[in-house]
Amino acid sequence: MSDRTKNFSTLQAIIGHDFANPGLLAEALRHASAAAPGATSYQRLEFLGDRVLGLAMAEMLLAHFPADAEGPLARRHAAMVRKETLAAVSEEMDLGAYLLVSPGEEAAGTRESTGVLADACEALIGALFLDGGYERAANFVRRFWGARLVETVNAPVDGKTALQEWAQKQGLNLPVYRVVERTGPDHAPEFVISLSIDGEASELGRGASRRAAEQDAAARFLAKRGLAS
Repeated sequence: MSDRTKNFSTLQAIIGHDFANPGLLAEALRHASAAAPGATSYQRLEFLGDRVLGLAMAEMLLAHFPADAEGPLARRHAAMVRKETLAAVSEEMDLGAYLLVSPGEEAAGTRESTGVLADACEALIGALFLDGGYERAANFVRRFWGARLVETVNAPVDGKTALQEWAQKQGLNLPVYRVVERTGPDHAPEFVISLSIDGEASELGRGASRRAAEQDAAARFLAKRGLAS
């Protein structure tokens, strides 16, 4: 038995599912840098897993918070499917240790990249869906997100949502976000975002993704004006 087979066996025990098609698990763990000609990386399964996770999470939220209206449900959903939460789930099961990456990406620390861990987690959910059906994938989500959902006592309000609500109350136009700069390699980019309201530049934000940089800009805007909760 190869080390990879052993690793996959260990991971399947952690996941709680023995793949009828082990090739799906291998695909879910294959970074683009390790994809040989004709082989696919986890990107296609990531696309599928994102949708499956969204549906499973919506089901969980409706069951756990029957009194919540659409707004709070949407904020909870966004918090549960965000990149950082996905990466935390990956870290809980040590998913990075099972990723198939090139030596160069290994040296660059790709296994520890928040974005890569999040993408691989979504790909794993997609693979579970194709191999075992929706219920098997949903069970995985319930198992690894259940405690996180219970811990969310109050519906989180992210910076962008809070700023949008404040602007509307002030009779202002909605905030506009524009990419000022993108630097760094593909596996560890950094975005600089400019936030403006009614055409007036107000704040700059930075982050490892456009969304994170926008949130940073909104949070800085609110904090500087004493509006942060």
